[in-house]
Amino acid sequence: MMTRTRYVVLALAIIISLHYILSFSHEGYGNATSFEALSSKFNFGGQGPPGPQDGKVWHEPPYKTPVPEKYYLQPNGTITRKANAAIVMLARNGDLGGIVKSMTQLEAKFNARFGYPYVFLNEEPFSEEFKRAVSELTQNTLEFGLIPHDHWFQPPEIDEARAAAARKDMVDHDVIYGGSVPYRNMCRFNSGFFYRHELLQKYRYYWRVEPDVRFFCTLDYDPFLFMQDEGKKYGFTIALPEYERTIPTLWAAVREFVAANPELVAPDNAMGFLSDNGGESYNNCHFWSNFEIADLDLWRGEAYTKFFDHLDAKGGFYYERWGDAPVHSIGAALFARKDQIHFFEDIGYRHEPFQHCPQAPAHGRGQCECDITNNFDREGWSCLNRYDRIFT
Repeated sequence: MMTRTRYVVLALAIIISLHYILSFSHEGYGNATSFEALSSKFNFGGQGPPGPQDGKVWHEPPYKTPVPEKYYLQPNGTITRKANAAIVMLARNGDLGGIVKSMTQLEAKFNARFGYPYVFLNEEPFSEEFKRAVSELTQNTLEFGLIPHDHWFQPPEIDEARAAAARKDMVDHDVIYGGSVPYRNMCRFNSGFFYRHELLQKYRYYWRVEPDVRFFCTLDYDPFLFMQDEGKKYGFTIALPEYERTIPTLWAAVREFVAANPELVAPDNAMGFLSDNGGESYNNCHFWSNFEIADLDLWRGEAYTKFFDHLDAKGGFYYERWGDAPVHSIGAALFARKDQIHFFEDIGYRHEPFQHCPQAPAHGRGQCECDITNNFDREGWSCLNRYDRIFT
């Protein structure tokens, strides 16, 4: 018995000795087995991914720290690893001209070098002309998906008389897309269904790209790997207020959900971006969701799934005109830590009528083709200052 015990003690001593030798001599092993790394795999005391940022005192927004060089292309242009990600484009056959413009720029500025696949989604089958035209623009993989009927069209439980009256009221008050049912279908689909499409199930990250947008700067690093390795959940380029008349009861629905599910709200969240009075009211700020680089698991998670179902049951996508931009923004702000929401200051982008033009030194590094003074970031009703303030 004593002999067996001595062998066990000797074996443990050897294992512990090897652990300390490897910890000091092999950086990767040391990082992987540190208490910080191990504890980040578990949830200590609340919803949301814990980790080295929990409880951190911020003095400036994270984007003020430049993207590490390790994410940039090497001088020989070799790609050694990629994230599990895709570029997602929601389009109709009639959007072909705008899709060609967007894809041509995205390929030239980024994707011809990095080689990420495209996923095209449409509520009707894509035409052979559409498929042929976009296939000529890239050497990368293309997939074309049909949106399930129930994910796109107005659900039968919506009271059409009430919805029609709401649309008429918005038309009478000149609300943009106020009378459009297809626009509402699109907002609801982007809010709660695009990430459920079968073609996206194999991916973890996505970049949403729309027709007729512009990309001004050469992007020589991989934003997907940056998101993955740095633990980011949601990325944006433009933040602005929503038109209040389109969402009069949205915040009441949000408050009702939070009151019933406080355990789902992430610690150290971005409520300060959404509200100027601790959540009593909504300041209407949102991330303009026609540009998104994000983690699909944020939407797939329990918190956002229950949140969307709660909103969908209210009918506000049809009885009002709830947009996917405020819905995604509120979801990201409540169910991710604030440092997991990233401002891509170095990606030049325009979706009419607003544009983000990177400032120095990012403007020079990206060889940006935009006027540095034509930049929405600090305009009077930009919400970027509110994003900045949650870190200071």
